[in-house]
Amino acid sequence: MQLLILPGDGVGGEVMEGVKRVLQWLRECRGLDVDVHEEPFGMAAWWAHGTLMTDETWQRIQTADAILFGAIGSPEYVQIPAEQRRVDWLLEMRRSLDLYENLRPVRAIDALLDASTLRPEVVLGVDMVIVRELAGGVYFGQPRGVETLPDGTRRAVNTIVYTTREVERIARSAFELARTRQGRVCSVDKANVLEFGAFWRETVQAIGDSEYPDVEVSHMYVDNCAMQLVRDPRQFDVIVTENLFGDILSDCAAMVTGSLGMLPSASRGPVRSDGLRAALYEPVHGSAPDIAGQGIANPLAAILSLAMCLRYTLDRVNDAVLVEQAVERAIVAGARTRDLAQPGGTFLSTSEMTDRVIAELHP
Repeated sequence: MQLLILPGDGVGGEVMEGVKRVLQWLRECRGLDVDVHEEPFGMAAWWAHGTLMTDETWQRIQTADAILFGAIGSPEYVQIPAEQRRVDWLLEMRRSLDLYENLRPVRAIDALLDASTLRPEVVLGVDMVIVRELAGGVYFGQPRGVETLPDGTRRAVNTIVYTTREVERIARSAFELARTRQGRVCSVDKANVLEFGAFWRETVQAIGDSEYPDVEVSHMYVDNCAMQLVRDPRQFDVIVTENLFGDILSDCAAMVTGSLGMLPSASRGPVRSDGLRAALYEPVHGSAPDIAGQGIANPLAAILSLAMCLRYTLDRVNDAVLVEQAVERAIVAGARTRDLAQPGGTFLSTSEMTDRVIAELHP
């Protein structure tokens, strides 16, 4: 298996150091046989090569069995000529590899109930997955852009576009996942206002009726779903929604865990001729430039993203469980980073938190 590590910008490199250390432990102690290669991405690529994406890196992206990604985004991008930063290379990866299925698990950990802004009795027992359509919608729709009108005013346009095929395949992903969980799918849209929302709802319902009669399907408007995530998050099992709504709702759901630094994600494409699926695994938290370089970023989301890679790409379910349990034991043992600390509590550095996880890595 070929694993490609792209640390990226901001805290991406810092949290990926933790991932590399856990990977090394798995190779030495669990016999994990993978070929790991690392390439600069973002500003690191610019400073090293004068381009945000080299041909060699792009070729490795196309051929990797899985990509472990850190983060994208930095204030330093303003130093790059506009024509050189016109392409968003993360979106381009999603488009090129057709990474249409984005899985974002949200699970409350008992030892972190106090870290959430929600009351412990609201958060206790939450275990859901947000399935976000990642390759369509407003992020990729045409026409788009900003134009100046004859009267001198400006107009901005973005377009939400979905086809039957795009909605059906993400719906199937959600229904298949629900079959392995509690058997419930909540499809989120804005069918009362937007034509594409009504189309989305009808298409998801049709797939459920014809192919997954054993899975309970319900529908919810996106504004109500945002409210329900903070009112009663335990009601959800699998949420399936389109690209923009999924982007927003998954960050909202992050507060169930108390921190974006606890949320991993997996983005997968269709099954290839070799039976595998292109996949990109990344923490949800972004580049966090305000704390970059301080060594205090929480590496747990990145390490949990590695666990998702073990589960979905490398077919090492036992190792995935091992890593997930090590993370939870490290937290129970009192591990805290700055964004998970109790008032008056102690903070661990990124490296110290990784040390705690590795110390808990045992069957």
